[in-house]
This record gives sequence, C-alpha cells and structure tokens, in this order.
Amino acid sequence: MKTYQHFATVLAQLLGNDTAVRLTVNGFMPLSVENIGQSAEGNRLIAISHTGEQNGDLMRDPEMVFEIHAWADAPVAEPLSFRNDYMGLMQEVYRYDDSCKKTHVNASLKQELKSFARMWFRNLKEQGFLGKDAIRER
Repeated sequence: MKTYQHFATVLAQLLGNDTAVRLTVNGFMPLSVENIGQSAEGNRLIAISHTGEQNGDLMRDPEMVFEIHAWADAPVAEPLSFRNDYMGLMQEVYRYDDSCKKTHVNASLKQELKSFARMWFRNLKEQGFLGKDAIRER
C-alpha cells in the first residue's frame, strides 16, 4: 500500500488546488493532470498524461487514470487504466457492469500498471515536473 500512498502524494503535489493543470519542462512533452470526476463508488478520478500532436490531433503518450481512495492512514491512488494513442492501445484493470460497478479484475495488468506508474513518477521527478522549474498553466 505504500506505493499507492506514494502515487496519491505525487498526484496531489502535481495537481495542487487546481482541477486541471498543464506542466511544462524544457525538453520534455507537456504533462496534463486533471480531476475527471468520480467513480461509481464516489471516489475521485485523476488522469495524468503526456501529450503530443500528430496531424493536428492531440495524442496521449501515455495517459493513466487513477482512483483515489480515502483510507484512514492516508489516501491511496490505484491505477485503473493505461492509454497510448500512438500505439492504439487502451487497457483497463477492471471490467464494469451496466451501472459502472467493478465486476472483474485483471490482476496481471494491475501489477504492470503499478510497476509502470512507479517508474513514470520517478522519471517525472528526475525530469523536473515536481520541482520549482516546471511551468504551471491552469
């Protein structure tokens, strides 16, 4: 759970008090972080993505959506999905019923996304997205 707590801390730091923010660091693709609503269980959903352009279209490279759970010790951020528009790839950890309730979990994908997010968040820190030099746009 410490990893999921770390994800929640990083997402909160990136988003701050805003509902959507675009961060730029010289030499890297822009990073967008936004509150995209609530899950069927009422938990906050946050999307984070690097974005590029292809033929005038905005492309996610990649985008991950996290569900924020308010646990007693500290909030945790669980990865729900991964998308890469350049690769035509969209993966979701859960399958949902007609009322948007989770019905099945892809445990191996959940572990893959956890590992990817761990690496990505480490890279974001090293690239300066968590530092004072990142330019924030609301």
